[in-house]
Amino acid sequence: MNETIRLLQRRRSLAPANLTEPGPSAAEVETLLTVASRVPDHGKLAPWRFIVFQGEARERVGRIALQIKLADDRGLAETARSAELARFTLAPLVVAVVSRAAPHVKIPEWEQVLSAGAVCMNLTVAASALGYATTWLTEWCAYDRRFATAIGLSDHERIAGFIHIGRPKVEPQDRPRPPLAEIVTTFAP
Repeated sequence: MNETIRLLQRRRSLAPANLTEPGPSAAEVETLLTVASRVPDHGKLAPWRFIVFQGEARERVGRIALQIKLADDRGLAETARSAELARFTLAPLVVAVVSRAAPHVKIPEWEQVLSAGAVCMNLTVAASALGYATTWLTEWCAYDRRFATAIGLSDHERIAGFIHIGRPKVEPQDRPRPPLAEIVTTFAP
């Protein structure tokens, strides 16, 4: 069987709490982002971009998340405060894939959004090919405009996903997948 097919068959998500150092090197990060950006892109718009969180930047973005949560709830429990501070520090690398989909005379926004999703998937597969484990998350902060503004998104930009990347602490387990008979139809002539 083809190695690419084998890679896709064994790729699994692994929660950030199960990711550890060492993270990708600078050269590997460049490779990952280069491969991630090689997706279908009708009109060559590059309707996505990346924000890389490594090292202390992960702690800083966690503090931003905590400040927003505290603005909404000054009585936030200590466990919730700790969770916000740790949100981006569990994996050694977190890459935000930012969708820049916008109205275009020829290219529907939906196609641009799908292209950003393809970037997320390419990034997870490329990281798996390099021996890393990943998870693609959004969670509340991906949908909060205050958070988006604080990390530098413009008004029309949205988070397609936060891709957490690191070495696996545990063996990823598969989850039940739907039988093809339940999700495939063949259009008859």
